[in-house]
Amino acid sequence: MNLTFFDQFSSPSFLGIPLILISMTFPALLLPSLDNRWITNRLSTLQLWFINLVTKQLMMPLDKKGHKWALILTSLMIFLLLINLLGLLPYTFTPTTQLSMNLALAFPLWLATLLTGLRNQPSTSLAHLLPEGTPTPLIPALILIETTSLLIRPLALGVRLTANLTAGHLLIQLISTATTTLFSTMPLVSLLTFVVLFLLTILEVAVAMIQAYVFVLLLSLYLQENI
Repeated sequence: MNLTFFDQFSSPSFLGIPLILISMTFPALLLPSLDNRWITNRLSTLQLWFINLVTKQLMMPLDKKGHKWALILTSLMIFLLLINLLGLLPYTFTPTTQLSMNLALAFPLWLATLLTGLRNQPSTSLAHLLPEGTPTPLIPALILIETTSLLIRPLALGVRLTANLTAGHLLIQLISTATTTLFSTMPLVSLLTFVVLFLLTILEVAVAMIQAYVFVLLLSLYLQENI
């Protein structure tokens, strides 16, 4: 039974070819392409409004130097948001439940923010490893602790996103299985579990949106520390 529950997180394949790349590129097909017309339709207007809102929220904690990252962070936010929401549809695969993919997104971007700080202001970046006014006997221990906390940041980003989405998908599958199993024997209990399933689905939609925002927001905060 446990194996069947976790089968939804295995990467699908067709004739031995992994389909995860197709599932990652499919959200881009949902975005309408912009044109040069003066009058746009409602969908394009809504898209531009949402992109402007996301960009404004992500760039708010950054100064002007960090605005160069607006395109990367906004694109990543929309990419994660669409993948998380599409993964809630029945018979779909969610690539962001794979820890390898999340680490592949988190590690290079975290490393880029770190290298940016070391290149532009090396003294300030290294000063984060040792708080001001630290007693001399505690200096080696604090440097080791701060270095460890710095190095586990990309791991925390990937694990947070993976764990939240995986737990939500498992809960939805468990409750939906209970709903269908109890329908023939205990209809009233099945109806109650269906209500719980409906509320949980709404919660998972919110979690999918929040986790995409938190992932990119933490990257922007890491960037702010290094510029």
